[in-house]
Amino acid sequence: MRLIFIGPPGAGKGTQAARIVERFEIPHISTGDMLRAAVKAGTPLGKLADIAMKAGQLVTDDLMIGLVQERIGQDDAKKGFLLDGFPRTVPQADALQTALASHNVALDAVLVLEVQDDLIVDRITGRRTDPETGAIYHMTFNPPPADVAGRVTQRKDDTEEACRARLESYHRQTSPLVPFYEGLGLLKRVDGVGKPDDVTARIQTALG
Repeated sequence: MRLIFIGPPGAGKGTQAARIVERFEIPHISTGDMLRAAVKAGTPLGKLADIAMKAGQLVTDDLMIGLVQERIGQDDAKKGFLLDGFPRTVPQADALQTALASHNVALDAVLVLEVQDDLIVDRITGRRTDPETGAIYHMTFNPPPADVAGRVTQRKDDTEEACRARLESYHRQTSPLVPFYEGLGLLKRVDGVGKPDDVTARIQTALG
């Protein structure tokens, strides 16, 4: 099963991605993990990426495509993969399609986890972390116990202002992938609202 997973920040992709890769026994390939692994392994593309990042530059689309090809060519990805965090734009998606076709590899589906912006803001702004244990709570859905409540903290990027800025960036750059993959007949829309188990069941139904 070869999949791409897209959705807004805070939609629950991390939780669902972990379940998908376990269900299909495929690797979860996230952009950050892939970059770090390539740099650590010292591959030719990893060295180029390391130079760019140390110079404070963005890794180019061509380099990212090369890294994806390098990663999905590894043994653990022969049965499939879940690609998360790339592509982020339509030009990247177009280039990825060309690259995959050149290696006779085709995507099975592109999952988009859909959650309304206001619900995402509620999810993210309500998150709190216990600095002593690392436990994560939610002020509405999973409140911290009384003996912990006084010390939980909110991450700086979990404020409403930061959350809405991330959502705006997603809608501007990444949401155009939805009609792109819909046009290719690959898109599977999944309602991301509700209990995690319910969302997992919807994903499994969407994938058949």
